[in-house]
Amino acid sequence: MAVYTHGHHDSVLRSHNTRNVDNSAAYLAEHLTADTRLLDIGAGPGTISVDFASRVSHVTATEINAQALALSQKLAAETGATNTSFSIEDVHSLGCADDSFDVTHAHQVLQHVGDPVQALREMRRVTKPGGLVAARDADYAGFIWFPLLPELDEWLQLYRDAARVNGGEPDAGRRLLAWARAAGFTDVTATASTWCYATDAERQWWGGMWADRILHSALAAQLLDTGMATREQLQRISEAWRAWADDGDGWFLVPHGEVLCRV
Repeated sequence: MAVYTHGHHDSVLRSHNTRNVDNSAAYLAEHLTADTRLLDIGAGPGTISVDFASRVSHVTATEINAQALALSQKLAAETGATNTSFSIEDVHSLGCADDSFDVTHAHQVLQHVGDPVQALREMRRVTKPGGLVAARDADYAGFIWFPLLPELDEWLQLYRDAARVNGGEPDAGRRLLAWARAAGFTDVTATASTWCYATDAERQWWGGMWADRILHSALAAQLLDTGMATREQLQRISEAWRAWADDGDGWFLVPHGEVLCRV
């Protein structure tokens, strides 16, 4: 098991709540049909799960505990996604029967688990022969931005260090193909896609979100509680994020690795 580095503070959910199939699972979308039964691992606030539900027969959304799962349950109820069900699950040992789903999906999950290869083995076990296991993860070491503010270098190193202390792998995107092969998949399509923030509105959203996140989220608490950073350091980083957001030249790229694994 690993600890979820981001937590579920409002500053985190502001990012997660913008995710949907088009911006976060486009590599999988063409493989979905009205008959697809889909398992969504680590559903978070449920925005991708509910979007899946508008395209497929049924979605089972999972999270690691009841508090996290309640977020997706609430959204499904609000949006009338009645073809959804919910389950508390550990991806290392899923409570689902073998061959239960046409597609098993995980977005930004494998970077946070203790054993991503075992997680992929479990995702394979519960997927029907001929079905698909799909995973997409960011790769923090590949983040690129401008202007080159030194405080953002500090931010990135602190995040990567904290994630690894928690048992995760923040540079997961580049490893997905290797993990899939280690899990026993032989038919794997590996691709990549990006998020890019460059408009005034995008910078204010992304930069403002991280300016708050570095001060108030579970990551901030971990950095302070463990002595990995000081309050003054985090304040400097927060101010740098706001300076980046206000800079008309500001640009930020988030790369993702993706795998489609045929069972």
